[in-house]
Amino acid sequence: MTRATPRTRGRSPSMADVAARAGVSHQTVSRVLNQSPLVRDDTRARVLEAIREMGYRRNSAARQLATNRSGRIGVVATQLRLYGPTMVASSVQQAGHDAGYEVALVALADYDDGALPAAVDRLLDQAVEALVVAVTHRDAAAQVQALSPPVPVVVVQGLAGGEQHAAGIDQVAGAVTATEHLLDLGHRHVAHLTGPRDWVEADQRRDGWRRAHEARGLLPGPELSGDWSPASGHAAGLKIADDPDVTAVFVANDAMALGVMQALHERGRRVPDDVSVVGFDDVPEAAFYWPALTTVTQDFAALGRQALAVTLRVLGGDEDGTAAPLLPELAVRASTAAPRSGA
Repeated sequence: MTRATPRTRGRSPSMADVAARAGVSHQTVSRVLNQSPLVRDDTRARVLEAIREMGYRRNSAARQLATNRSGRIGVVATQLRLYGPTMVASSVQQAGHDAGYEVALVALADYDDGALPAAVDRLLDQAVEALVVAVTHRDAAAQVQALSPPVPVVVVQGLAGGEQHAAGIDQVAGAVTATEHLLDLGHRHVAHLTGPRDWVEADQRRDGWRRAHEARGLLPGPELSGDWSPASGHAAGLKIADDPDVTAVFVANDAMALGVMQALHERGRRVPDDVSVVGFDDVPEAAFYWPALTTVTQDFAALGRQALAVTLRVLGGDEDGTAAPLLPELAVRASTAAPRSGA
């Protein structure tokens, strides 16, 4: 009696399905398809049997994976409801398209231990030549590397420093510039509203805020925690408004800065007369906040081009493949001013 061929309901079987059937990792399936000599004969036979039973189509995907010439780059991104991650992902996509590559994007609503490997599996099933990881959580890059994918991995967000195959924007330098602007205006102890501390960028912006004070022998102002949302900015802004010693605040993104300014307005604290506010990102609406927001501008288009250039260098055999971080700039607008005399 012939055993029925198992199929996944409603879709063609994927590499992950084959791996589960054979009891191996997706990397092992990739190596079998790539005819790697590193796979044991009994394991290879088990994977090939699972491929046959499930009807996994090895034709174009397998050949492309074997030659590393699919003309396709995979991008894993998360939190695309936020401006920064969205711009990073779209800039890499645009740069890839401009260079003649097809770009496959897998967007994760949130980061967790299971979602990232699944996203990598989906992209490897599409025979991508390289993976671009635009995930800001501190362990994301290490987790992808631990999967040992059979293609190069380039990190373009959430850089902790010293990574190979990486491109990014210098978050610490941007935060130093923002804080120094307020200190140069005469504010002595700048408060800071952080982003979530499991995000590398949030930690780096906090680090830059602290460094700017330390360089001048000053103690920083109070530190509050947010989650990137205007609501968390509003909640922190109410606390800032009730502290008469706070004359300036550096906020880790523009959305939270909007909430801070709303809270200050509700409490009768004027921006910038009573409290100066600086944001980070320079969202398109920042120039139209009331007052117009002073904020750190990140050149996302340049980042996309840099990430694509690093990816192409890595595909060409460059073992380092790392670019110097891009320097952000400060857009000075109406939300900052010198403190009132006696403040």
